[in-house]
Amino acid sequence: MTVNFSYLCGAALAFPALFAAAPALADEADASPIQVIGHADPEGLLPDQTEPKAVSAISSEFIVKQAPTFNAFQLVNLLPGANVSMSDPYGLSASSSLTLRGLGQDQIGVLMEGAPQNDIGYYNAYPSQFADAENVRQVRLVQGGADIDAPVVAAAGGLLSLTLDDPKERMGGLVNLSVGSFDERRVFARFDTGEIGNTGLKAFVSYSNNRADNWRGPGFDKRQHIDAKLLAEWGEGNRASLALSFNEAETSGYPAPTLADWRAYGRGFNYSTKYTEGDTGYWRLYRAPFRNLYASAPVHLNFGSGLTLDSTTYLQFGYGNAPYGTQLTTTGNYLGTEELTQPVELPGAVDGLATVMGNWTGKQMRTGNVSKLTLEAGAHTITAGLWFDYGTDRVQQTYTSIGAEGQPFDKWGYPSKAIRTADGRLLAYENARTVTVTKGFFVADSVTVTPRLTLDVGFKGVDLLRNGRNHLPGPQDKVHTDSFAALPRASVHYKLDERQQLFANVTTNFRTPNEFALYNSYYGGEVVQQGTSNLKNEYSVSEELGYRYIGPSLSFSLTAFHYHFRNRQVATVINSGGALVNSTVNGGSQTSYGLDAEIDYRPAKGVSIYASGEYLHTRQDDDLAIGGDYLPTKGKRAVSSPEFQFAVGSTYDDGRLFGSTALKYVGRQYSSFMNDESIKGYATLDLAIGVHLAGLIDAQRMDLRVNAINVTNPRVLSGVYSVSSNAQDTVGRGGTVISGSAPAYYIGGGRAVVATLSRAF
Repeated sequence: MTVNFSYLCGAALAFPALFAAAPALADEADASPIQVIGHADPEGLLPDQTEPKAVSAISSEFIVKQAPTFNAFQLVNLLPGANVSMSDPYGLSASSSLTLRGLGQDQIGVLMEGAPQNDIGYYNAYPSQFADAENVRQVRLVQGGADIDAPVVAAAGGLLSLTLDDPKERMGGLVNLSVGSFDERRVFARFDTGEIGNTGLKAFVSYSNNRADNWRGPGFDKRQHIDAKLLAEWGEGNRASLALSFNEAETSGYPAPTLADWRAYGRGFNYSTKYTEGDTGYWRLYRAPFRNLYASAPVHLNFGSGLTLDSTTYLQFGYGNAPYGTQLTTTGNYLGTEELTQPVELPGAVDGLATVMGNWTGKQMRTGNVSKLTLEAGAHTITAGLWFDYGTDRVQQTYTSIGAEGQPFDKWGYPSKAIRTADGRLLAYENARTVTVTKGFFVADSVTVTPRLTLDVGFKGVDLLRNGRNHLPGPQDKVHTDSFAALPRASVHYKLDERQQLFANVTTNFRTPNEFALYNSYYGGEVVQQGTSNLKNEYSVSEELGYRYIGPSLSFSLTAFHYHFRNRQVATVINSGGALVNSTVNGGSQTSYGLDAEIDYRPAKGVSIYASGEYLHTRQDDDLAIGGDYLPTKGKRAVSSPEFQFAVGSTYDDGRLFGSTALKYVGRQYSSFMNDESIKGYATLDLAIGVHLAGLIDAQRMDLRVNAINVTNPRVLSGVYSVSSNAQDTVGRGGTVISGSAPAYYIGGGRAVVATLSRAF
């Protein structure tokens, strides 16, 4: 699809009376039923903050101007410290990355309506599964440690929180229709009930359907999604709600190249378009289907006399498959360490060899509750709470037969349709079930020492228990690990005057290695990875010192930060029997420090200019143990940690015309602990222009906007997909030659243009 950006601007010149009419319509709103529904005074980047820590946020005023396909990671890309790597411009692919201050997305807690969204086994969050952007009122980003009452672990990198829009007071609806590049087609529809009878209840429900061709290589992505929220409010501040979010998607994978692949093929490094016999790289073998249901029920009760209760109960279900192409033989197979003496039946096998689809399926259930009592008593605000979380994760790596044209017999990888041994057992490379139980308590006191000075102290204790079962024959049966962490914190906030603030804080965090580390992996009847429960937990201490200025037309924030890690857990992706599995590397001790800054300038009504930047210095404090030797990594920079990044954004809205710009630069990123391979810095630019059409047809809101994503079409590697200890052969401290292995990378998404017509009813 080709869109001429000069058309909308030209329309304003060719029909001046139409666009000049907007102020008059707005001025006469009280005398006429016709109103222009615009956003004449945008906020949404750098809203006012008073917390004693670094906090950034974006609101619906900014979100509504972005591409409607954008997920939560893409929406926070302009904020300080946020480094986003996407595999596709529309944010549909599950293959994405977010780092904050050099800490990966498995170190960032994610909440939606107060409920955790991270994977309980591997700590990752998948933004393509989150609520539709039209239903999000605010995205809040805490760059340092998570809030003390947040039901998350592994959150040294910060906390990303999504708050859904409340149901509207009056019955109505909204429809968005979008078309764009790569045959992008999306429809979004929302219905608000208004107050239901005289019950005080109100609700909304929305549905979206999105489809787009892969921007590079063969394949296409599709996603359908349902959001709903039921809300009751009564008395003085009491409220209870139930939020539901269902997602079903099928996305094509994008292969991650090494540097050598990138130099040889560039964007042409893709899966095969057509199937030929024996081809394990055919694109249909890499289509990942998944379903997820998230439910959250937050309640706030005001008992009077300064006592309140906040409680959130949540529930999650998920099932998905991350498939790949591979080959099996009818004989010579093993199940764990057991040799299979009888041949395996493989449809389509030629000379005992068949191409099949390998499945890496995960079936998760997670439920929990976090509750806290808050008492305001004189100068003290005392909080005490409990958190309980129970989750199960069943991971199986099985195999599915394919047809003569390469089409898999079952894309979901269901065990009932997978290849089995001659005696009827499931032929599997992995087969494990893990139960994770998290229990926590927290207590805090916020003391108003003077009207200008507030001191906060708190303590959080978290116990994480994992019990698992390896169902493959072999020396390992049950696994068990239990970890407790004591997490004290303190902060101070001082108001210099009504516009200026100073703050400082000290926060502690921890994380355990992910569940993959617990289990043996077998190949050819031998143990190729020894599972263990003796891996050390990561523990970190972070400090922040910050200044804020909040003015009528200018706001500014500057934060200095420092981290020290023990047993730093660095996320990577490893090849486990053909499946690409999330894993971690213990990087030893690490020190990081730097500066975050952001500024928002509003020179005129309807105009906002925003800029942010980060300087980050990281240092590995230990040599990395490899086999019986050590790599000389002490003093090297941390992986995926650009030293500099900055962003500039703007929004404009005069009640008739509106638009936005978003420029982001990310500096060089190392991809190996030895710093012997890296990707260079790059920049991206997004543009949007639109027109409010309300008042031209009727009084209802109607907008037309065009979003151009990655306008300059940068041909770059945008992030590190999998790290390595050393990319080149290196002599260790003990004199042995440690062989290098190539890291892999995300290819930055290409240019895309999408037009959206939005109509309220």
